[in-house]
Amino acid sequence: MEKQINDSVARQFACLAALWVLSGGISFAGSVNEAASPADSHSATGALEEIIVTAQKRQEKSQSVPISMAVVTSTVIDSLHATTLQGLQGSVPNVQFSNFTNAPNTASFSIRGIGANEVDPFGGNTVAVVLDGVPQYFSYGALLDLFDVDRVEILRGPQGTLFGANTTGGVISVNTAQPTGEYGGKFEATYGNYNRIDVKAAVDFPILPGVLAGKIAGMHSGRDGWFTNIVNDQHVGKRDLDDLRGIIKYTPTESFDVTFAGGYDRSRNGSPTQANGALPGDLGYVAPGTEIAGAALPMYTGPCSSISQPCSAPSSYYTSNGSTPDTSDMDTYRGTLTIDWRRTAIGDITAITGYKHFKLTEFTDQDTTPLALVNTYRITKGWQISQELRTAFSVGDRFNFLLGGFYMKTHYDHFMNVTLDVAAPGLRQFNTQDQDNWSGSIFAQGYYQATEKLRFQAGMRFTHEKTSMLAGNETFINLSGPALLFATNQAFKDTDLGGVTASGSKAWNQAGWKLGVDYQVQPDVLLYGYYARGFKSGGFVGRIAVAQDIGPFAPEKVDTFEVGIKSEWLDHHLRANLSLFYTDYRELQVAQPYLYTNPQGGTSISSTIANADDARIKGFEFETIIAPFDGLTLIGSYAYLDAKYHSFDYLDQATQSSISLAGFQLENSPKRTVSVGATYKLPLGPGNLSAHTQLNYTSSKYFSSVTDVPRSLIQPTTYVNANLDWAPNDGKWTVGLWATNLADRRYILSVVDAPGFYDNIGYAPPREFGISYKQSW
Repeated sequence: MEKQINDSVARQFACLAALWVLSGGISFAGSVNEAASPADSHSATGALEEIIVTAQKRQEKSQSVPISMAVVTSTVIDSLHATTLQGLQGSVPNVQFSNFTNAPNTASFSIRGIGANEVDPFGGNTVAVVLDGVPQYFSYGALLDLFDVDRVEILRGPQGTLFGANTTGGVISVNTAQPTGEYGGKFEATYGNYNRIDVKAAVDFPILPGVLAGKIAGMHSGRDGWFTNIVNDQHVGKRDLDDLRGIIKYTPTESFDVTFAGGYDRSRNGSPTQANGALPGDLGYVAPGTEIAGAALPMYTGPCSSISQPCSAPSSYYTSNGSTPDTSDMDTYRGTLTIDWRRTAIGDITAITGYKHFKLTEFTDQDTTPLALVNTYRITKGWQISQELRTAFSVGDRFNFLLGGFYMKTHYDHFMNVTLDVAAPGLRQFNTQDQDNWSGSIFAQGYYQATEKLRFQAGMRFTHEKTSMLAGNETFINLSGPALLFATNQAFKDTDLGGVTASGSKAWNQAGWKLGVDYQVQPDVLLYGYYARGFKSGGFVGRIAVAQDIGPFAPEKVDTFEVGIKSEWLDHHLRANLSLFYTDYRELQVAQPYLYTNPQGGTSISSTIANADDARIKGFEFETIIAPFDGLTLIGSYAYLDAKYHSFDYLDQATQSSISLAGFQLENSPKRTVSVGATYKLPLGPGNLSAHTQLNYTSSKYFSSVTDVPRSLIQPTTYVNANLDWAPNDGKWTVGLWATNLADRRYILSVVDAPGFYDNIGYAPPREFGISYKQSW
């Protein structure tokens, strides 16, 4: 007994000493969080529990996967009070979760400096979002809701072998909770400031005991906006989200099951809220204090003071929207059919069929002034259908293989009416996009267990992809007055200033591969290294003013070298993982919207996507979780990223001059992301009290400026979140207080830089707090 006590004391002392050393190592940089679950990671002895993942399309322990990955469990999601993937921002090293300022329904993810930089679907993705095995082709609606999610697996680095094209940055894999086959359920209600009301429920039930199981889950999340509209002195930026999904799982035998999941997502949000960052001399500038007829308040002071200085968020958020409906509506329907047939003559077979359809209708007061300078009305409709078929099998005791094929077809139609009174009274423009895309691939990955500790792996994927685009742009002017957002030239007798229609179709053949090795030094220490090639498909530009802007632009390629260690120590009370990487990023696609002035008169919005020569990215991620004694969990992580152009002669569309961007920082790539946190659980009355706090730090970054304009630099951010929960001993219900951005720090979230025009500025959420009640049965 005495020996056990001494061993326990020694273990606690060693854990605390290790934390002190690690904390000293990261304190100079700021702050980070390891995305494992603090509350879920304890067994009865206080040791860290194993987390089972499917990162390599088979079930295995996360500590056995030889890549850099983070796992965000349902408990972490609850502690962050995240309703969508964007709520994970700052909590995962070297990963940025965001959206475009003027398109809040559109995901903008970046992993290790590689991310999307175009809001419309033609720009494609570099970070794949995968929902229950189905890749989400469109960024629209990819900020998935996180209710009743079992875990989110974030795989850093190119995943071209197992997940295919457009995963040059990595993969965010969301896995929903599956039916249990038993009666049970959970309910959660939250009330917070800004009139936030969340109501969530999930019910499991057997249909035919042991054979057919069902599940229904639903969520509503709504709140007021935190912007003040100077036109009517009312809050704007509301969020109103509903999600309903059902799952049926059929398991006639132990080796065969079929799962069908269907879902409907509905959002009835307010139109995008942003601030005007224009400066004197910009077309969209309105002097602060200007009294404008019909506005309840004078023009607000913008967040930007100089093109040579970063913008700064004010203590109160102001915007203006008096010239467009306060509407951003999106409807999404999805269905997934998954068939698993294990132990067949050709291995364990998995077939996943996915379908998704969406429609987005959105109005935006782009200039965010009481004047009708620039407004947009957008309708986007799209669908995707995909099929994956794969088998996993073994040959002898040393060889394991995964073979498969994948097919996806997508289509979208896009219409945008943009009024451009800022350029000329009555000027407006129609943009239409019609894109078809299909891709097919075959892939294989094999593992060879050379010795009990040494394993080699090799994988290859060959992809054929074809994209066809029809894009149009027509410009009109109404000489009798301002442009009309809903107008057609026939109805309002606009003068047609001409336009352009362009089309293109092209196919590409690309290959991705991976070579890796891992060595199990001891049962809880894994060393690994790999070289991987990933690629992002080429395509065509849809928002054009001149025919040649349509492209095509070429595919981009990524070669990544990574080494790392995954380890557990002190009888599974300390987990420490470290990965180091170097990436050669070639032909990267760089988007550039700009205003095009026709020599014959008229101004139009156009875009180009250029292929930069190459960039070099290097850095590391360190993540740890420590359980020194039962009831206390300490987490910490530190990531460093150096992402810069190595060679890129950039053509400035405004001046038609070439600029060398060698050494310039890539967009959305902060040098440091750091997080530290603690969870402490102790008995209190007839139950247990759990306290959790976490600090997340992200260093400065450029959000959307290719040329690193100082005005587009986003300041470093530091957030502190906290939770205090109490539950009775049976754990059937929980009541808790929570707060995010506890210090109420005000930050710039995003900047869309348009020198000479205006900047769209997005603000980060202020402090949110509230009370939550959870019930399970």
